[in-house]
Amino acid sequence: MNRRQFLSIAGAFAGCAGNMIDACAIAHFNTSPAVDSLVLVDLDGGNDALNTVIPIADPRYRALRPTLAIPNDHALMLDEHTGLHPSLRPLMSAWRAKDLAIVQGIGYDAPNRSHYRSRQIWDTASHADEYRTDGWLDHVNGVHARGIKVTHITLHGFDTHEHQLHRHAALLAELGECLASLRASLIASGAWRRTLVMTRSEFGRAARENAAGGTEHGAAAAHFVMGGCVRGGLYGTPPRLDRLDADGGLSVDVDFRRLYATVLDACGQNDCIFEPLPIIRV
Repeated sequence: MNRRQFLSIAGAFAGCAGNMIDACAIAHFNTSPAVDSLVLVDLDGGNDALNTVIPIADPRYRALRPTLAIPNDHALMLDEHTGLHPSLRPLMSAWRAKDLAIVQGIGYDAPNRSHYRSRQIWDTASHADEYRTDGWLDHVNGVHARGIKVTHITLHGFDTHEHQLHRHAALLAELGECLASLRASLIASGAWRRTLVMTRSEFGRAARENAAGGTEHGAAAAHFVMGGCVRGGLYGTPPRLDRLDADGGLSVDVDFRRLYATVLDACGQNDCIFEPLPIIRV
């Protein structure tokens, strides 16, 4: 999907939530939701979070990735320990404006490395050993009843088993340009303050690069939440490269359903099973 297609779809804000999930047991509504438009951006294939949000101060990062590591002087500094991939420079205006939140360590217990199964878990907000067919937004009828417009966009190509360095840079450049253009367009129209944008991906990538210049399927990942109502900054826990899981993936710190609970809370639904993250301005 190119920038023009992204803006065309996102600009329409068609209600195409598809098959997603209910992260709340009981639906109650706030009198004044923070948002009336939701854009969900799927990074299909499993985005490499470690080269997206970079632990530049951790020497293990370069030891694990002798050819894939992003040089310190190329990374976009977020703080003294963390950098953003240089292809995401278009998002720095949102970062400086404090309407971009980056949540690290998102995933679920006992992660499944299958694309199909992990997408199913994310789409149904289920446990790894639980099989459901209902979707998280399908069951939140109140979101649609309140006129919340939902747009679901998928960017393909993030399954970078080989030749990752340049492929991933191009993918992130497309993502950064699309999100920055969407933000600029919605600011100009006055809709940004009532819009929430969230990225998803079925899993992250393994911390260690492979022999083909790529990375294998992993576990936890970092994701972006953007909008005029967002309290920008870094959330979650930076990757612990000394505490990888048995398959070399990043350990999970934030259950992905807390991300969904945050979205639902911003849309006017509370009493969630999972606690929302403190990233929405009230």
